[in-house]
Amino acid sequence: MRISKQSLNQSIKNELYNTIAQAIADLKNKDEALSFLKDFFTKAELEAFAKRLAVAYWLRKRRTYQNIKDNLKVSSATVASIERQMKKEGFQLIIKKIEAEEWANIWSERIKKFKK
Repeated sequence: MRISKQSLNQSIKNELYNTIAQAIADLKNKDEALSFLKDFFTKAELEAFAKRLAVAYWLRKRRTYQNIKDNLKVSSATVASIERQMKKEGFQLIIKKIEAEEWANIWSERIKKFKK
């Protein structure tokens, strides 16, 4: 599928962005979200999206550029670009959500071990 590169009217663009944001927010669980992502994005688009998120997360975890490049098969330029974008509110928000989920999973496992 080829998407036109012509610019949209700003009010239409805002409406489209709000619609997709609401549609994503209305997904009920991880399975619904994954189903949507796999159907909506091409495999290459979804992999690129996932890699960008992983680069941001691993940078936050203080992994080296080399480690990220080797494991995620991305360039130094990609890592540097994402590092600059990480200062933005949306990147900060999603990384905090991932870290909160990670923290909850760790403590859930610890509590399960304690109960045994």
